[in-house]
Amino acid sequence: MRLASLFSGGKDSTYAAYLAEQAGHEVPCLVSVVPRDPHSWVFHTINLEHLPDMAKAMGRTLVAVPSSGEEEGDLAALEQALSALDVDGVVTGAIASDYQWDRINGVCDRLGLRTLSPLWRKDQLLVLEDMLQAGVKAMVVGVFSGGLGEEWLGRMLDRGAVSALAALASAKGMNVSGEGGEYETLVLDSPMHHWELVPEGVRREYHRDSGRLFIERLGARGHSPSFRGPREP
Repeated sequence: MRLASLFSGGKDSTYAAYLAEQAGHEVPCLVSVVPRDPHSWVFHTINLEHLPDMAKAMGRTLVAVPSSGEEEGDLAALEQALSALDVDGVVTGAIASDYQWDRINGVCDRLGLRTLSPLWRKDQLLVLEDMLQAGVKAMVVGVFSGGLGEEWLGRMLDRGAVSALAALASAKGMNVSGEGGEYETLVLDSPMHHWELVPEGVRREYHRDSGRLFIERLGARGHSPSFRGPREP
């Protein structure tokens, strides 16, 4: 199938798109809803101003649509974006959120699109381990749960970080993959990337038990000299 990837720049949406391609599907474009409200319940909101650089590094066309950040506005924006694309379905990085699953599937049903969620209901720790094995390099850019202190901002999700998250999940009952909003990530490199992204002009803001990593710009490093630009959506 030709699939649009619901894309936030985070680990789950990137890894899901990679798995879809490994299964033989084509993923020519990334679809991102950009909420005005940073507390959107449906979509990721951190560092979305860098979506064009992320899509360019992956050689994909980006379709980014603004929304209010309220549920109705977010879903209407998603439906508008998907209705204009020549695709058979949508790939999502949903793992355990019934709220997100139901609403995205509702939009796709109305448009007659298939939904592919290769991470859905998988063991979260196993997903993280497989993601690392596949070569997805993600940085923590937001922490919103007790136990995840300021030192986590800017930390790469390597095996040591995943082990620490597993211990926190066991002790505090959090979702080890951050599916409950405990933390957010930004992918800097993966098998889908033509070059590695390098955060520049980074600053941290942390208050009580939550914080964000603000990135001024994303530089580039390494990879393919044969890159020919984004694919047609």
